[in-house]
Amino acid sequence: MMMKGILFSACLVGNLSGETEPALSRPDGGKFQLSVAEDPDHYSVLHRSKDLVNWEAVDVSLATPDDRSLRDSVSPGDRGYFRVERVPRTSPGDLDGDGRSDLEELPAHHALNAANPLGVDDGDIHLVDQARYDQLARRDNFPGAQNVKEVKFLISDIRTKPRLHFINVNRHEYHYDFAYDVLRIGISNYSFTQQTYFSNSSRNFLAGSLVQHENYIAADGSKGIFTVEFWPTDPVDFEWINLAYGMIARNAPFIDRLAYHAPSETQRQIQRANKEKFEASFIHSIETEDLFAKTTFQPMNQRSAYGRLVVSTGSETLSARDIVIFRNLPNDLTYVSGIITEVPQTPLSHVNLKAKQNNTPNAYIAEASIHPEIAPFIGRNVYYEVTAAGFEIRAATQSEVDGYFESIRPATASFPVRNLSETNIQPLSQVTFGKSNAFGGKATNVAELGRLFPGVAPDGYAIPFYFYNEFMKHNGFYAEASAMIGDPLFQNDPAVREAMLAAFRDRMRKQSTLPLWMYDALTTLQANFPARVTPRLRSSANAEDSTSFNGAGLYDSFTHKADEGHIAKSVLQVWASLWNYRAFEERDFYRIDHLTSAMGILVHPNEKSEIANGVAVARNIFDPNWEGYYINVQAGENLVTNPEADSIPEELLVADLLGATRYEIQYIRYSNQVPAGETVLTKAQVLELVDRMRVLNQHFRTLYGASGNSSFAMEIEFKITESGALQIKQARPYVN
Repeated sequence: MMMKGILFSACLVGNLSGETEPALSRPDGGKFQLSVAEDPDHYSVLHRSKDLVNWEAVDVSLATPDDRSLRDSVSPGDRGYFRVERVPRTSPGDLDGDGRSDLEELPAHHALNAANPLGVDDGDIHLVDQARYDQLARRDNFPGAQNVKEVKFLISDIRTKPRLHFINVNRHEYHYDFAYDVLRIGISNYSFTQQTYFSNSSRNFLAGSLVQHENYIAADGSKGIFTVEFWPTDPVDFEWINLAYGMIARNAPFIDRLAYHAPSETQRQIQRANKEKFEASFIHSIETEDLFAKTTFQPMNQRSAYGRLVVSTGSETLSARDIVIFRNLPNDLTYVSGIITEVPQTPLSHVNLKAKQNNTPNAYIAEASIHPEIAPFIGRNVYYEVTAAGFEIRAATQSEVDGYFESIRPATASFPVRNLSETNIQPLSQVTFGKSNAFGGKATNVAELGRLFPGVAPDGYAIPFYFYNEFMKHNGFYAEASAMIGDPLFQNDPAVREAMLAAFRDRMRKQSTLPLWMYDALTTLQANFPARVTPRLRSSANAEDSTSFNGAGLYDSFTHKADEGHIAKSVLQVWASLWNYRAFEERDFYRIDHLTSAMGILVHPNEKSEIANGVAVARNIFDPNWEGYYINVQAGENLVTNPEADSIPEELLVADLLGATRYEIQYIRYSNQVPAGETVLTKAQVLELVDRMRVLNQHFRTLYGASGNSSFAMEIEFKITESGALQIKQARPYVN
């Protein structure tokens, strides 16, 4: 009969004895539940159905004073029917068919799982609460979800008598180890793999993960969700997804929000092909973009620091002692002690690359500037820590701040190498990797790319450090810079320092002259570009693009437009950017000598109207044990590293995960700059990019003498040109 006040057409259709049960309720819009009458002669079983034909047991109650509630394992969605069965204690049933009666298993909550109980340290077959889940869980990285809690599960005998096991992953890292050591399944790893992954026809096991996303925010504002996930290249059929989802829901009843998540293209295709089956089932699914977009916290770099907590408006002077709340991602960033952004970041944003390089804490915290745990500390010295589970901000003393900065700065100065023996502008074809100390890492790496992939990297010229050095001497700027750096006001007041650096850059650009020979050399360089080709001048300093200091976003590059006259104008702008406030602050923190820092320039044709631009790293940043390539890309010229407000780039991982094809693509986020259902890069473009990254990574690994370093990886910037061709415009070591 239909019950009044029940949502989503859910109704109770009675019980075997013909008695009417109390009305169903749904507290807080969650799972349906009811309380049964005390009954010393019976226990109660709650059954659920979509069609009044196929029923499944979802909960069991002893019907004693301490155990009278029956609760659905999941919400039935838009339609569901319930039936309560009273079973005599004198003839108990065996709901899970394991040969043990329900009454025998009910005290341990095992009546709905045929698995044999496990040792407490090995795992469990029923998760009674969050605390038990936490005992079995560890934090791991999933594409799009860093440092989330995971408990692995294994379902054995799926075709005969399915048995669900929750694995203590702190003790048994791999499904096979658990199967062999705990379940005593006497088969080889190879045989286990053949029966567990990649083939539904030979499948006898289901292996997956129960993942907790603590920072997910649902539409009603409630927090947290658990997802059921499988290995990305495992093409799990709907039948087995339904089995796993149902068993987990029944045996982890403390979970209020459970969803199936298909993280890979292989699994999404299966999900799309079985859309009607999913809709007719009790499975709740969540799309990747919904799972990762609806969060209020992302720990980007788990570190701790001390400093003054400030909110950036974009106009103030920031210093190395500031912990900064940015309302949007900054276009440029000086060295700061800690970072909080009120908009989401990606791992390859300039902000996060800075945090990784500088070992500074970094997190996305929604509405941080008015957050009750943050706002009271704005303008004060604080301790700031980012962890996988959250963040901490508390008041700190001045002595704590001073001691912290003394402890993290290098003890001695370093002097960047600058080879001044290269005295001529050289075509990139003549610039070898060994000349990076004369032309800068950016120029020499692009030259290497050109030799490795002719036509894929830009071709052009490199202006050596020698030109910058002669320009500085010719105008007396070294002496001026030295005096400026020694000025007490410059040293002690960040605002004064910023203003004096700006005035110095202005003199370099507008109140300087070039030696005649240098002017003539630049004239010849400009003449090498046809009138219709616009030169792009890019910084290539000796204090960037190294294995320990990437310098992302410190310096400036310029396109020399046709109406700007002599190319010297843009050359001076690039040279002057060596003295940007953000660049000075970062070098100063690391005690990198400013006067031996030097600027080379990479000059090549500027590409117009690019279809897409992106950054990528030749590394699986979520699980380095598997070959992978992490990619951020956006349509048009909207930069990925510093995106415009409200711009969401495409984010994906391409990895070799032993699937049917060489690489599995896992989309983490889709771009909001292309129509729904489309991607910025085609599959062919993704695979071409990955193939070239694999080759260049090995090439540069050898050049950098890192053949034995398994963590070495190259980071690239790339674009898809107006003609649809891939161009790799920069390569540098990934600093992690």
